[in-house]
Amino acid sequence: MNLTNLKISLFVFVASLSLYSSAQADTLRVMSFNILHGATTKNDFNLDTLAGVINHYKPHLVAMQEVDFKTKRAKEYDLPTELGYRTKMASLFGRAMYYDGGEYGEGVLSQYSFIGSENVALPHLPTSEPRAALVTRVKTQQGNTIQFVATHLDHLEDDTDRVMQAKALVDTFKDSPLPTLIVGDLNAETDSEPMRILQKEYTKTAHPEAFKPTWPSENPSVCIDHILVNMPQKWKVIAYEVLCENYATDHCIIMATLVFTP
Repeated sequence: MNLTNLKISLFVFVASLSLYSSAQADTLRVMSFNILHGATTKNDFNLDTLAGVINHYKPHLVAMQEVDFKTKRAKEYDLPTELGYRTKMASLFGRAMYYDGGEYGEGVLSQYSFIGSENVALPHLPTSEPRAALVTRVKTQQGNTIQFVATHLDHLEDDTDRVMQAKALVDTFKDSPLPTLIVGDLNAETDSEPMRILQKEYTKTAHPEAFKPTWPSENPSVCIDHILVNMPQKWKVIAYEVLCENYATDHCIIMATLVFTP
């Protein structure tokens, strides 16, 4: 067992000792947003627009992909911190790789403070781009500890890396006693092999909107952005939206309103 998995196991063991002792049902708005390193589809780098989209929909948790941290192309901004400031949300960044004088990876924004986090490097071929899963945990006002995993799987046509990465996600979290969401740009259609692997342990909502195309943001043709949950008997999806803000990003944003009952 590597150090990251050991830390996760120790945390969830301690958390499970008192999990849900006084918790009540929570309603959570969860968003996946590929922010295109802040560039917008017009390549004009407009962080106020990105923050404006988030502020309009008021999610509790946001998984962001294609996030830059102090790269030259992002004007050396720390994008999660900048967007956290503009949305008044807590922010975290998880590096997948060093890039363009800075770093590139995943980001999370949260209406709740973080009580734990890890950055899990996902497997990839030596010739492929590194990928990561940013694991965050929050405790809601209703007393529920939620594990929120923001990730971005490989984009190449060959799914070798995506299959390895899906298996790694299942292996990393399969023994967790915490309610867990895996959210992000998975670059995998619903009936693909990576999604079949993930859906051995995680459930994609049956809500009809969840199967609408999400890419590209203008005239989308494939559904590759997803929200998955474990413990499906404890989650109820009361709304699901595919939001094609085709200036802010080249992906449609996805957002689900979920009720978690401990």
